[in-house]
Amino acid sequence: MQKILSILKKELKVINGEKVTQFDNFFEAAERKFSELTATLQARHTLAMKFSDIEKLIEKDGRELMRLLLQAHIDSRGSGNVGFSLDGADDVVRTHKRIGERQIKSIFGTIECERLGYSNRGAESLFPKDSHLNLPETSHSYELQRRVALEVIKGSFGNTAESIAETTGQIVFNQQIEHITVGVSNDFDAFYQVNSTEEKLIEAKKMPLLILTTDAKGIVMHKDDLRPVTKKKAKKTDKKLEARLSPGEKKNSKRMATVASVYNIEKFIRSPDDFKNELASLKLVEEIPRPKPLAKRVWASVEKSPETIVKEMFDEASRRDPGNEKTWVVLVDGAPSQISLIETEAKRRELSITIVCDIIHVVEYLWKAAWSFFKKGDRAAEEWVNERFLSILEGKSSQVAAGIRRTATMRDFSKSARKAVDTCADYLLNKSPYLKYNEYLQQGFPIATGIIEGTCRYLIKDRMDITGARWRLATAEAVLKLRSLKASGDFTDYWRFHEEQEFIRNHQSKYKKPSVINKLHIKKV
Repeated sequence: MQKILSILKKELKVINGEKVTQFDNFFEAAERKFSELTATLQARHTLAMKFSDIEKLIEKDGRELMRLLLQAHIDSRGSGNVGFSLDGADDVVRTHKRIGERQIKSIFGTIECERLGYSNRGAESLFPKDSHLNLPETSHSYELQRRVALEVIKGSFGNTAESIAETTGQIVFNQQIEHITVGVSNDFDAFYQVNSTEEKLIEAKKMPLLILTTDAKGIVMHKDDLRPVTKKKAKKTDKKLEARLSPGEKKNSKRMATVASVYNIEKFIRSPDDFKNELASLKLVEEIPRPKPLAKRVWASVEKSPETIVKEMFDEASRRDPGNEKTWVVLVDGAPSQISLIETEAKRRELSITIVCDIIHVVEYLWKAAWSFFKKGDRAAEEWVNERFLSILEGKSSQVAAGIRRTATMRDFSKSARKAVDTCADYLLNKSPYLKYNEYLQQGFPIATGIIEGTCRYLIKDRMDITGARWRLATAEAVLKLRSLKASGDFTDYWRFHEEQEFIRNHQSKYKKPSVINKLHIKKV
């Protein structure tokens, strides 16, 4: 029998112009490895091993078994012969055929991919098998890239390299990780422009309130990647230490990233009385279930201007409410430039919006003013702040401003002693159009920017503010995009979209008749 099989394996048959060995057993190496592994697990010395040692043994040899299985499968799919010639999208007919090899680093290990290339003088070679498999242009498989991206979202490039080596056995260097990170984030804008997350909006669109919110946070950058004004200031700053920034030097080393969030939510009607114990860290008078944000999307960019992000924020909101049927509420921290951009964009679109200044920022100003009247640590300050906090919630911000100024004057405070008081009073008066909390509470609007504050912390501070880190612009932007996708719950959908776009860019767009990719001959085992 062995003699007959040996003779038959030497017989060649031509199918679609490609020679095929009829009885190739592509999985022979994998079968042999499996037999070796099972034999090892039954060996006497293995029976004396500890559980953890057996786990390590199976993981190491099992990974090699999976690599051999993957290699066998790829080999079994032929060389990619689609006939005697191949027409490219450039109208060049490629008639020269030659076998080429390339390596692909997979999550199981490195495999060799042998495939047929079609070429002509001066034209790019086309490899139908690469297209059929949707192989990436780089040597790292998409699944390996996906895992790199997920690790980059969580931690540093160094930790990413360690984690990938631990879970896949692959060595990916920091520079390669940066390259992968930038590459896999390139479809971020296109993903949201084609409404890839429409299914998630079905329930959200039923909610009456549409909330928009934005903020900004600085990221330490390389000098070459600072914005022009900051770069100019940085050049004037003498660096005292070689290895790190000294106190005060960080001021001109940051580039501001703009953060945005859009979500839908149910109304939450309250009254100022519901907050009377808030500052004392006690429960509300009446425990009211708080509605949760739906279809929350968050994102950030250190590359784009604040104007662009505000425009994107309004674009996202318009996609959710194209007929302007909902109540649009824009939560801000009170920065004048921020409010100006929002009002300008709303006016340009002829939209009616309600801008609400974050109540937490208001309370911070009250606390700073309080220490002008009380000694640090005096509990009476808490009662003082709480009284004015409730008055502001009742829509009396101007009266509170006048009252604290009058008190400072009556106590004959010096200019420096009353600085915090005047700052607080100025804030309350200047922002009074956006401090109508009595109306906001009656209409069920949110009045705190907890969502965007948490977003800033997650997207930027927790990842980008790692001690000693200085970011290049492209890399920082890519990491922000990936973390945004994860925070919005869109990473899985995005990755599917990204691979589809890679297929179109790297393969489908290069063929005059893309359907030829699906006509590959598959070897039969």
